[in-house]
Amino acid sequence: MAVQRLDRGDLWKNKARVLQLQLRQRFRVAVDRHRPSVLADRYFSSSVQRWLRRFRDFRRDSLPSSSSFYRKKVSKDFDVEVDSAIFRMLQAVAVPLIGNVCHVFMNGLNRVQVYGLEKLHDALLNRPKNKPLITVSNHVASVDDPFVIASLLPPRVLLDAQNLRWTLCASDRCFSNPVTSAFFRSVKVLPVSRGDGIYQMGMDMAISKLNTGGWVHIFPEGSRSRDGGKTVRSSKRGVGRLVLDADSTPIVLPFVHTGMQDVMPIGANFPRIGKTVTVLIGDPIIFDDLLNSEEATEASRGKLYDAVASRIGHQLQNLKVKVDKLALEQSIRLENHNKDGAERAANILHQVDLDPFGLGSHEYIRYESLVEETRTKLNDMSPEEATADVYTRMGYSCEGGIGSRIRSYMDPTELMGFAARGLLMNCRSKEKYSDTSDIRPLKTWKQYLEANMLKQWNTC
Repeated sequence: MAVQRLDRGDLWKNKARVLQLQLRQRFRVAVDRHRPSVLADRYFSSSVQRWLRRFRDFRRDSLPSSSSFYRKKVSKDFDVEVDSAIFRMLQAVAVPLIGNVCHVFMNGLNRVQVYGLEKLHDALLNRPKNKPLITVSNHVASVDDPFVIASLLPPRVLLDAQNLRWTLCASDRCFSNPVTSAFFRSVKVLPVSRGDGIYQMGMDMAISKLNTGGWVHIFPEGSRSRDGGKTVRSSKRGVGRLVLDADSTPIVLPFVHTGMQDVMPIGANFPRIGKTVTVLIGDPIIFDDLLNSEEATEASRGKLYDAVASRIGHQLQNLKVKVDKLALEQSIRLENHNKDGAERAANILHQVDLDPFGLGSHEYIRYESLVEETRTKLNDMSPEEATADVYTRMGYSCEGGIGSRIRSYMDPTELMGFAARGLLMNCRSKEKYSDTSDIRPLKTWKQYLEANMLKQWNTC
C-alpha cells in the first residue's frame, strides 16, 4: 500500500511538472510571436500613444549635431485643454473692451505719430490664409502692450478678438496668483518662465498659435530697457525658435516706438497724459537666404536660432535710430509751428487794435520804439524823477501819435485815469509799498497834470 501511494504521488508530481513545462513553453512562444510589436498602439492608451509620437518626432527631427538645440515640433492642438471654451468667451469680451479703452487713451489723451502704418494693416488683414504673423518691437514701459498695439489698430479690428495678437509675459509677473492668471489669460497672454530656456511650455503654446495661422507679438530683448528706451539690446534665441520651428515660416514685421517712457515712467503707478509717442513700422524681415542656403543644412540648430535673432535685433536697432530722428524733427517742427502761430496771433491782434484807429505799420513801429525807449529810461530813474517828457513820448505828444488817435474815441478823464493807474502800479512795484491804502491815484495824477501836462495840452 505504501509503495502504491508513493507511485501515485510521483505520478501526480510528474503530471504537474509536465503541465508546467507545457504552459511555460506556450507562454514563451506567445511572447516570441508578439515581441516585434510589443510597442504596438493597441497595447497602450491614447495618452501614451501621444507621448510615443512626440518621442519619435523628436528622435526623427533632431539634427545630428553635438549642440543641445534641436527642432521641436508642436501640434496645432497642443493647448486645447488650456484654451477652453470659458476662456474663449472671456477673450471675446475682454480683448475688445480693453483694446478700445487703450486706443482712446493713446489717441485721445495723448498724441501718436505713426509712420508706415499701411505695412502693419497689410500684413494683418491681407496676408494669405493660415499664414502666421510675428510682430517684434522694443520694450520700454510696462504698458507697451497693449497701449502701443491698440493705438495702431482701428476700432473695427480691435473688436475681432479671435484674430488679435497673442503675447508672452513672465509668469512671475503676470501669473503670480489665480486672479491675475485668469485676467491675463482672458486677454490672450501666454506665460513664460525666466531661465527655463526656449523649449518650455509657453514657447510651445506660442508656436501652436502660429501653426494655426495666428498672430504672436514678442519683445525680442526679453525684458524692458534699462536705459529708458535710449538703445535696443540684442535679441534672444527665443524669437529665432518661433520663426524656425513653426510649420510654415511666418511673416516677421518689426516696429520701434519712442515716447512711452514719458507715458509710463519707471516707478509710476498710473500712465500720464498729454505726451507724444512716435512709432515707426519697418518692412517685413526676409530669412530666405538663411533657410535655403547650403550652410543652413549643415549648421547646428543653435546657430540658426542665433542668426535669425541677430537679424531681427539689427533691424530693430536701425529703426530705433530712424524713429529718434523723426521724433526730434517732429518736436522741432511743432515748436516752430507754435512760434509761427504766436506771431500770427500777435499780428492779428495788432491789426484788430490798430486798424480801427487808422494806424499804419510805420506808426506802430514808431510806437513800439517809443515804448522800448521809455521802458529803458524808467529802469534808470526813480519814480519821482519821471518827467512829462518821458511819458508824453509814449503817445501823448501833439505830433499825431497813438494818444491823439485815441482821444477822439475815449473821454480824456477816463484816459488819464487809466494811465494813472498804470503809472502808479509801476511805481508801486519799484518802491515795494507794503500798504496799498496809502496810494492816492487821483491826488498824484492831479499834481502831475498841474506840473507838466496842462502846458502841453494848451499848446496843442
